[in-house]
Amino acid sequence: MTGPDAPQRTEDVLPARVRNTVHSAPREYSLCRALDIEARGALRPRDIYLVLTESGFRPDDPRLQPTLDALGACDRDARLTYEEFADLIRPNILLVERALQGRLVIPDFETFRDEVTEMYESSQENRAGKVADYIPQLARIEPNQSALAMCTVDGQRLSLGSHGRSFSIQSVCKTINYCLALEQHGADRVHDHVGREPSGRGFNELTLNQEGRPHNPMINAGAIMTMSLVHPELDISDRFQKVMDTWMDLAGGEPPSFNNAVYLSERQTADRNFALAYFMREQGGFPSGTDLQQTLEFYFQCCSLEMSAEQMAVVASTLANGGVCPASGERIFSAHTVQNCLSLMNSCGMYDFSGEWAFSVGLPAKSGVGGAIMVVVPNVLGLCCWSPRLDSQGNSVFGVDFCKRLVGRYNFHHYDNLTGLSTKTDPRIPSVQVEAERVDGIVWAASKGDVGAIQKQLVRGVDPNVQDYDGRTALHLAAAEGQLEAVEFLLEAGARPNPRDRWGVTPLGEALANGHERVAAQLKERGGICPTTNARRRSPTQASDALPSSDASTSTIEMIYSASRGDLRSIRRLMARHVPLDQADYDRRTPLHLAASEGHAKVVQFLLQQGVPAHPEDRWGATPLDDAIREGHGPVRDVLLCAAPHRSEPGQANGSDAI
Repeated sequence: MTGPDAPQRTEDVLPARVRNTVHSAPREYSLCRALDIEARGALRPRDIYLVLTESGFRPDDPRLQPTLDALGACDRDARLTYEEFADLIRPNILLVERALQGRLVIPDFETFRDEVTEMYESSQENRAGKVADYIPQLARIEPNQSALAMCTVDGQRLSLGSHGRSFSIQSVCKTINYCLALEQHGADRVHDHVGREPSGRGFNELTLNQEGRPHNPMINAGAIMTMSLVHPELDISDRFQKVMDTWMDLAGGEPPSFNNAVYLSERQTADRNFALAYFMREQGGFPSGTDLQQTLEFYFQCCSLEMSAEQMAVVASTLANGGVCPASGERIFSAHTVQNCLSLMNSCGMYDFSGEWAFSVGLPAKSGVGGAIMVVVPNVLGLCCWSPRLDSQGNSVFGVDFCKRLVGRYNFHHYDNLTGLSTKTDPRIPSVQVEAERVDGIVWAASKGDVGAIQKQLVRGVDPNVQDYDGRTALHLAAAEGQLEAVEFLLEAGARPNPRDRWGVTPLGEALANGHERVAAQLKERGGICPTTNARRRSPTQASDALPSSDASTSTIEMIYSASRGDLRSIRRLMARHVPLDQADYDRRTPLHLAASEGHAKVVQFLLQQGVPAHPEDRWGATPLDDAIREGHGPVRDVLLCAAPHRSEPGQANGSDAI
């Protein structure tokens, strides 16, 4: 194609001075190519901004402020040169690069957000339970409210419902108070005064363990004991300020508030907490010199802090991130402190529902009678569910419902992958990568005759009949390459003898076409058939040797899957990772072949603009143009016909040599 509509490669339209700098700054150049959809050598600021926000970053994210400020100063529809783009992202290049490459902890954040929103809306319909009425101020809260907020360890944010409304954190404060005590005194000293076993009793039960200590820091008795260890050398106002400052740091600089009415209400209805404190003092449990009245006042104050779901989600993500706040990048707690806290949250954080929670949800969490549940998915994200309707154990009905849905869909439970391939979705891995790994693991192994690798995939739960984007199975490839041992092993493992690929070809047809008589005999013995119809019509011996058989990497297969789905976003992410656009698989099929076969004209146009060869030949000598004609994709055919030179004219392709 010539003229103004001809596909242009990014390299061709970059100014000479920029082409000279490409080799010195290849990372910025790869990112530029991934964003330059039209391959014009210039980018729009709004496209950069859109990629960052779609990745889950907020416009006010302090880590991206230099780049976001520079974007804000540009006209959104202006065109940035390569040099301007490189200068703009350089202050935040690592974070921007990870977003563009899909290397954040949740790479496809848009899909994740949509799925979480669906679960949130379903959980909202659960109106069981009632508000906590033993604290008068909490009894006055409107019950039909809910909020959900998430923050990943990379700072990706999601907020739904009344996510900005502040609520009383109540017992959720016990987690951070425990961490503060650990930071100041260490685990040995803290656990001289408080145990670390589930109590199996209600959160305010008047009971101690066999050593005369409260069972753990997550119930009232243990929390009161923990408070006696948090900066006892300071007066009560300074102690409370220390707690406030810590919550603010954990939330990335957003301070909590204090509800004096709730504090007074707590204080007036605290007979059981006073009884617990005096009982523990009678048993000699408190550190020497503890002021019991001040300790109780301090505890009531901490329970009366208020935060929004958004703030608490950042706190949870700081714990998920080993004590480093994703929003600020600052370390707040040591990793050892966080490990100890998460361990007790996992076993004791949900009152006397903790055992059931550990079984069914399997994540560290802490609930409060204010309606909040703070949940930690280690190394992934923190979240906060809030709704004031509580169940009989004092946990948010909405929060428990949502968290069960969350682990029902995603493999976040501690032990989801213990037995091999989980049937749940892993949002940390893009779906195209999952498909690519299955192909790379079993189909490619079959083509090489690697029985050990095939067996490993089957043990992990991979179906021996899994098909790739062309309907090709491991048995097809083993038969095509004459891998008799692999064919026999697959058949014994449950592979069906007669799967048909895109062209209607069976494994027996492959074996016969490639002259593998022993493989053909084995397949016939197992009921293999060879259909007379074959849309391919060429034999492998007629294929061109111009494109050698590819040792396809998983990333190459991922690129081909993305093209077959018409997924430009995934293609651009892979480009940003330096994955070539023109590499072929075990059948010499390229991304362009699959985009043409599936009729994705935009992807075909994009690939051509990026300079990929327009007419590569696959194992059977077929080009993308042949694929488009065979499948009846007129717009794709027209684009490819203009990308000269090509192997055959449309009349020839529809004649006796049609593919």
